[in-house]
Order: sequence, then structure tokens, then C-alpha cells
Amino acid sequence: MNDQWITDHAKTYFQKTIIHRRQLHQHPELSFHEENTAAYLEAELAKMPGMRVKTGIGLETAVIATIRGGDGPTIGVRADMDALPISEANQCLYRSQNEGVMHACGHDAHMAIALSVAHLMSERWQRGELTGTVRFLFQPAEETTDRSGKTGGYYLAASGVLDSLDALFALHVMPEYPLGVVLVPDGYCTANVDEFTAIIKGKGGHGAYPHLSNDPIWMLGSVLQALQGIVSRETSPLEPAVVSVCHVAAGDGKTNNVIPSEARLQGTFRSYSPEVRAQLVQQFESVLSIVKPLGGDYQLLINHGEPSVYNHQSLTPIMKRAIGRLLPEVCIRPDTFGLGGEDFAHMAARVPSAMFFLGCATEDGVKRDLHAPIFDLNENSLLIGVTAFAGTILECLHHPEQMPDKKQTTC
Repeated sequence: MNDQWITDHAKTYFQKTIIHRRQLHQHPELSFHEENTAAYLEAELAKMPGMRVKTGIGLETAVIATIRGGDGPTIGVRADMDALPISEANQCLYRSQNEGVMHACGHDAHMAIALSVAHLMSERWQRGELTGTVRFLFQPAEETTDRSGKTGGYYLAASGVLDSLDALFALHVMPEYPLGVVLVPDGYCTANVDEFTAIIKGKGGHGAYPHLSNDPIWMLGSVLQALQGIVSRETSPLEPAVVSVCHVAAGDGKTNNVIPSEARLQGTFRSYSPEVRAQLVQQFESVLSIVKPLGGDYQLLINHGEPSVYNHQSLTPIMKRAIGRLLPEVCIRPDTFGLGGEDFAHMAARVPSAMFFLGCATEDGVKRDLHAPIFDLNENSLLIGVTAFAGTILECLHHPEQMPDKKQTTC
């Protein structure tokens, strides 16, 4: 593999990468409605020699592009497509033109990077130097579920489009880290995402005669206090875990002298390992059960969202070697994504996968967090992303002996 060729061609496409990113940023679309985004991607990919493009696999707006060279592994690249229902506060020339919709999570950058990597693979194909197959998966609906509670990652994973892959890679921008930092964590690197609704049931009555009722708000106080001990006292401090109550409601808010018959609390569990995920639910059940000796009852509803992304132990060393060799000035760190969720996990559960995280903080020193109306990124990070992706793919294609057993997606 010619390292200089990769870095030179990544630089050649750098300005085009920026153009792609800004074009996509100006025209964001919400989950399950990425029609114009899909059309743009399809048109750009169709221009690339050797690239075969299909749409509508798994979801109507999904775009799948495959380029086949000689014998070798089949490597996948995933890029998410959807934007968020956020009004952009930036006043840059490329700000969103769709009012109330914004690429505030960097998916515009993910797509632009993947398009330039596709250009590089097409160049290799034209030179007769592509030893294997590369498939680009442009995935809709990472941010939001449909009525059945499923995201785009679930639908693509179930579509069969991953079946022939030997490995799959993805990235996510990270504005918390400066330009020149790339995170390549081993093992679990994003959170299991679970949402809960708990209903504490009592007996309503008149506020002047509380002894004739069974106050669920009084019971709620004990529950809230005990919930804080799940992570601090019941879960190992070495295990990432969070229990957050984000909404509490009781009564109708219209009267000041009515004790309600029930109180409701909603929130989220976050964890990494499957064991801790199950443990949090079990411990929450135990906490809620304290209302029974107080004369109450409860109902607990759990919505299990995406699982944790697992970075395969055979793929992260390949990625680190490629990035370290091509980008010696880059600082590679083992930090994880934190307790945020990523529906790439549905794919990573089916095929050996790895995700890296790209430092992209802007040079103005303003904190531009993901999902914030002022989110933006340092576009020089796009060059690092293209180089890292292309180098990792070609490292896999040129060294098929390093590929993991497809049957082992987790440790």
C-alpha cells in the first residue's frame, strides 16, 4: 500500500469534501424524510467509475454503493444521513436553509467524508489496484425512531446488506476534542440506551384530609431518593452507568387541594455492558417496590433502545496502525463516546465493526456541542477523517489475514 498516494489523494479531494459538507449542511432533512439528501448522494456516487449504486434497501431513502476489485475482503463504510429538528443559530454562509431543521450532529460531515473516500476507492479501481470490495452504506434515521420504535440502523442491519461484509467501519465527529485528536476505543464505546416510565399508584383525596387518601407524591419522595443510590451504591464505580429522572408529573396542575391518585416519572438508563444494563432495570424494580409497604403500587414500562457499540478487538489495532502511519501528527486516544447512544450498534451486533471519533473543535474557542443550535466544526477535520478511513480500508484489503472471524462480533 502506497501511503503517499492516500495522503495526496485525500488532499486532492479536500476542497470537494468541504463543498459536499456545506451543500448537505444547507439542505438538512429529518429522519425517514431524507429524499433530497439521498438524491444528492446517489447522483454524486453515480459519477464515480466502478461504483454501483442502489437505493431503497432497508429504507426508502437508504443509498448503498458498492465497488468491486480483485479478490479480497469486503469492507463496509457507514455514514448517517439525517438532521435534527433544531433551528440553526449560526450565521455562516452555509447555514441551514430549511427552517427548524439543522445538521447539528455532524452527519453532513460523515456523508462528505464517505463520499471522498468513495472517490479514492474509485481511483484505486481505475488503476486496477483495488484488491477486494468496498460497500458504502448511507443510512437514514439515526436520530429518531419510527412508530415501531426502530431506527435506520436496525432496518439496514435486518435488510441483508451486511451479510457479505467482513468488517464495517464508522466515525462520529467530536467537538469536545480539538483538531488532531482521534479516539479509537477498544470494546464498548457508546451506551445502551433505555427509557423508562414509572407510575406510582396511590389513592386520591382531598388535601385537607390526607389521612383518608394514600398520597403517591409522598411515596415518590422516597423513590427519588433511593434512585440516586442505584449508581452510587449498587453499581460498580468501574462500570459506566447513569440513571436520570427527566420528568415528574402528578395531579392536573389546576387545583391546589386535590391529592392525585398517581404520580409519574420518566427518564433514561445508560450503561455499557449487557450485564449492567439488566442490573439497572432489576435495581429500579427493587426501588419502586418500596411503595408497597407504604400502601401503594407501581407500574414500570421500559423501552429498550439501541445497544452499545462494540469495537472489535481485531479491528481497532488495524485502525490505529493505519492512522498512526498516515497521520503521525495525530494524537490517538482510547477515550469512548461517553454515555451517548449510536444506532450503529445494530450493525455492529451483526458484523465485526469499529467506530472512531474525530476531534473537530472550532478555532474560535466557542463550545459548539453536538445537538446545539450553534454546532459547527473545524473543516480541517474532514481531511483527517478521509485519510483515516481510506487508510483503514486499504490496510484491511491488503492484509486479509488480519480480518476477524465474522462469527465473533463481541468479546
